Amino acid sequence: MSTTPDSASADVQKPTPKIAPADGKLGILIPGMGAVTTTFIAGVEAIKQGIAKPIGSVTQLATIRLGKRTDNNTPKIKDFVPLAGMENLEFGGWDIFEENCYEAAVHAGVLDRPLVEQLKAPLEKIKPMAAVFDHEYVKRITGPNQKPKASKMEHAEMLMEDIRNFKSSRGCDRLSMIWCGSTEVFHRPAAVHENITTFEHGLTKSDPEISPSQIYAYAALKMGVPYANGAPHLTVDAPALMQLAREREVPICGKDFKTGQTFMKTLIAPGLKSRMLGVAGWFSTNILGNRDGEVLDDPGSFKSKEESKLSALEQILQPDLYPELYKDIYHKVRINYYPPRGDAKEGWDNIDIFGWLGYPMQIKIDFLCRDSILAAPLVLDLVLFMDLAQRAGMKGIQEWLSFYFKAPMTAPGLYPEHDIFIQLMKLKNTLRWMKGENLITHLGLEYYD
Repeated sequence: MSTTPDSASADVQKPTPKIAPADGKLGILIPGMGAVTTTFIAGVEAIKQGIAKPIGSVTQLATIRLGKRTDNNTPKIKDFVPLAGMENLEFGGWDIFEENCYEAAVHAGVLDRPLVEQLKAPLEKIKPMAAVFDHEYVKRITGPNQKPKASKMEHAEMLMEDIRNFKSSRGCDRLSMIWCGSTEVFHRPAAVHENITTFEHGLTKSDPEISPSQIYAYAALKMGVPYANGAPHLTVDAPALMQLAREREVPICGKDFKTGQTFMKTLIAPGLKSRMLGVAGWFSTNILGNRDGEVLDDPGSFKSKEESKLSALEQILQPDLYPELYKDIYHKVRINYYPPRGDAKEGWDNIDIFGWLGYPMQIKIDFLCRDSILAAPLVLDLVLFMDLAQRAGMKGIQEWLSFYFKAPMTAPGLYPEHDIFIQLMKLKNTLRWMKGENLITHLGLEYYD
């Protein structure tokens, strides 16, 4: 097997896994059935009916090169690795609001009403289960569809019963869970998160440092269900839950979907760095008016998002290695709740750069995006890839899925790779490795021998 120059690491020397087939139904369980979830589910139903295409989905549209460029062997990823078919997906979830998926999609207002009406029949069948919710972690919203008061361990057991019932009633062979709920307030790992023993004791005692998202993740991992965190708060990156994932041999990944402004940063910053152009400052501000914007109007929830957004730029530019270019960068991020904008988020960036002899220049970006439209295909890719990882026997942190996240999870002590082009190379090389194909190095000297 040909490998990259850094291929002496143990990762690429691991034997190619045996991948179990994607037979039967894959159940997708989602805490939070708001704008992102309903846009995702409606999109899948529209694609199944042949009235839309899976734009933005790497699993459905992207290709993967195999062998040399001269081999002209570039299948679609979905034809190369055994992924679950969209016709075999079943959907379920939890929410503090009682609206079914059709009603929630209408309320979210992301999709045009005529399209939602075409999809009413499958959407209105999907009704949210009562949610585990703690107002101390999400302060700006509340709703009636909550589980009865109980200890946090009892709430975890209720969620596990929900998972069992969903799998049985829908006839699912496998499950995958992805958090699409609101951003919780910022918390750092506490003593209760040190290991699974302290965590389970904390659940029994209803330790206030254990958040609802951590209860969902615990229930999923105990049931052997892969878990992806689409929000920036602390969940499966807590040491106790990373330990549980390894012990249960379950894949985990996160965190915080990379969709709008940070997506732009991970496109532009690597380009500036590749040409050794300096950056004096990067000011970013957003306006959005959906429920996510309302939640992020709370300082605690915004702190979680701010930490995630700030981390990418520093890791890409590496000011410790390039102090003359990036040591004094001023990086500021703002998010403003503006109800008239709804889900149509607008992100402004002002980038002050400098070039040859220190002469200053500027880049300005105005990205008028649709938050849930960008997030929905990421949800699809992640649940399919996490199911693939589990069938391939891959457990614990799935760093190869960093491509999808603002703050990618890594092994303890290992800095994350934020450059989106390196992330994509890592993702595709992981798929090549899984199928026993040669890794692509892009060296290309053999063409000129």
